[in-house]
Amino acid sequence: MAEDMTIESYLAAGGVLTNPVNVPPRYRAELMKLMATFVDSELAGAAGFADIINEGPGIKERIAAAKIVLEKTDNADRVLRIMGEFGANTERYATHHPWTARLERAADIGATRSEHDMRLAVFNYPLQGWVDAVVMNLLMSRAVVVQLTEFSMISYQPLAEAFRTIAPIEAHHGELALEGAVKLVEEGQAAGMQASVDYWWPRVAASFGTGSSEKADSLREMGLRKSSNTELRTRWEAEAGSQLENLGLKKP
Repeated sequence: MAEDMTIESYLAAGGVLTNPVNVPPRYRAELMKLMATFVDSELAGAAGFADIINEGPGIKERIAAAKIVLEKTDNADRVLRIMGEFGANTERYATHHPWTARLERAADIGATRSEHDMRLAVFNYPLQGWVDAVVMNLLMSRAVVVQLTEFSMISYQPLAEAFRTIAPIEAHHGELALEGAVKLVEEGQAAGMQASVDYWWPRVAASFGTGSSEKADSLREMGLRKSSNTELRTRWEAEAGSQLENLGLKKP
């Protein structure tokens, strides 16, 4: 960075930061929000999926579910360690929030966050059996892949590198979900799967948020976003919709 250049100008020009020293307050706030949302969503997602492990119809399915729980928790820890470099109490963090807390199945909170933590709204809803869990994981894993592709390019280099490490792990969760979904279709459970698609589709879509153009411009200037929420959601809708079509299912 040139000596006569502000950090804000440096970031707007595509520069990257590598440690918490001299990070602008507004940048720090947005970065912490991004990390907290990811960590809380991974921990809440893992907690919800842990409850479904023993509903797997076979050993292979239960191993896959347990693997997802383990890896989501590990992914959360990877980002939480970076939050610790910014002063987060990492020892207390993982046990302080009620990660298993869920709303009633019929609740509809849009994109509203939990009163307890920063998890995405979709992780406030309960899973309802194995078929429902497979469908939710199929749709949400694709959303996570879209988001991580975006976050792997952010201007805080240690976090971008962490997300690049996490991305293929989360992509594999989607592959496990697709494998499970194909088996369910072959077993004649498409009707139940479609009901779950109809339930989870709008809730996963809401996880992309809306966001004002002004906020989007601000995040772009800080190097914390390249695509808008609408662009990311549209990408997910196309990719997830294609997967459903291949399974003989329909997006709502």
